[in-house]
Amino acid sequence: MSKFHVSTTVNGDTVEYLCDPRETLLDCLRDKLNLTGAKEGCGTGDCGACSVTVDGRLVCSCLMLGVEADGKQIETVEGIAEGDVLHPLQQKFIEHAALQCGICTPGILVAAKSLLEKNPNPTEEETRYWLAGNLCRCTGYDKIIRAVMETAAELREAS
Repeated sequence: MSKFHVSTTVNGDTVEYLCDPRETLLDCLRDKLNLTGAKEGCGTGDCGACSVTVDGRLVCSCLMLGVEADGKQIETVEGIAEGDVLHPLQQKFIEHAALQCGICTPGILVAAKSLLEKNPNPTEEETRYWLAGNLCRCTGYDKIIRAVMETAAELREAS
C-alpha cells in the first residue's frame, strides 16, 4: 500500500510525515512525530485520552485518520506550555493534585484549554458537561473541575 505525504502544523510548527492511509492521527502523532502526550485509552473515541484540537475543534485523535490532518492546525498537550513555563491549567492541576496515573491528564488538559478558549467564564455544570467525554478512573473529577474553575477565574483576572 502506498504512503501518503502529509504536511500540517502541530503546536505552531510545520511538520511533514508519510503515513499509511489507515493510520490514525494518534498513531501518526506518537509514531511519526514522537509526540507521545496523547494516549490511546480505548481506541473507540469513548475515553478522551487522545484528545487534540484540529483547526480549533476538539477531536479524539484515535478516530481521525492521519491523512485527514493534511493542511490542518493541530494542537496537542505538548503545545500547552510556553517553553518551560507551565500554562495556568497545568499549574492548577498540580496545585489541586488533579492527576494521578496520568493516562487521562493530557486529554483533559487539551479539552479544558479548548473550553476556556471558547468560554472563559464557564459554570461548574458547563465545565462538567464539556469534560464529560474524558474518563478518569483515579481522581473522581472534583479536583479536576476545581482546577479548571480556578484557572478560568485566574485567566479572567489577568485579562
